[in-house]
Amino acid sequence: MERIFAAIALWGLVFACHAQGALFEVPTRGGVTTTVFWEPAPNAKITVVLFPGGGGGFGKVERGKATSQNFLVRSEPYFVANGFNVAIFGRPSDSTGLSFFERIGTAHMTDVRQVLAFVKAKVNGPVWLVGHSRGTISATAAAIDEQGGIAGLVLASSVVGDARPGAVTRQNLAAIRVPVLVLHHAKDACVVCNPHKVHAILQGLTNAPVKKEIMVSGGSNPTGNPCGPLHWHGFTGMERDAVDLIASWIKSPVN
Repeated sequence: MERIFAAIALWGLVFACHAQGALFEVPTRGGVTTTVFWEPAPNAKITVVLFPGGGGGFGKVERGKATSQNFLVRSEPYFVANGFNVAIFGRPSDSTGLSFFERIGTAHMTDVRQVLAFVKAKVNGPVWLVGHSRGTISATAAAIDEQGGIAGLVLASSVVGDARPGAVTRQNLAAIRVPVLVLHHAKDACVVCNPHKVHAILQGLTNAPVKKEIMVSGGSNPTGNPCGPLHWHGFTGMERDAVDLIASWIKSPVN
């Protein structure tokens, strides 16, 4: 397939482009590129950067869509339907999966900074970070690292097991000075995402100008691993409702 240079020089190559979305390789460190799935929305005023959970990544891109079953990836069309540009953070070329520890490491933060710079060069308007499950570790660390370079943060199915490296509740939440939404499912049975520990995130956000916890209980037919994408942890059966909640709050953040 013919390689097409990205419109923004020095920011990598588009190696697949479709009617809906495009796949980019963004140079992020010496000899390392990080994949980004990008889908703009018509007349969008807000852009969201999504951090999937697990080992990261968004699966193959087929017919202009990312194919991973991760909650954020399979729900990406709903963000676009709400009028948001969407960038999905993939994986760096020197890694086959992002561990808990790697998500708070220097290399990962360097990759995130470069991807955010790539995204910001493509859009006008605010950029929000949205993480799910293990992706909440990345999104939280990035919000701390950016120090005001983003408009806000959304954490869905947050990692709150304090024994885990990078757990949201172990990070320097007081350093976050942007609006934060914490969305969680009341039936989430993932061992590192106990719903009863979620409020500790809000307690740590002492300098966030606006912060909100939303605990939902909808959905249907959970299957597989309780930490998997198709269980309550992944808002199964209520994907559109969950994204609509996120989108509504991003458009008008309130306590």
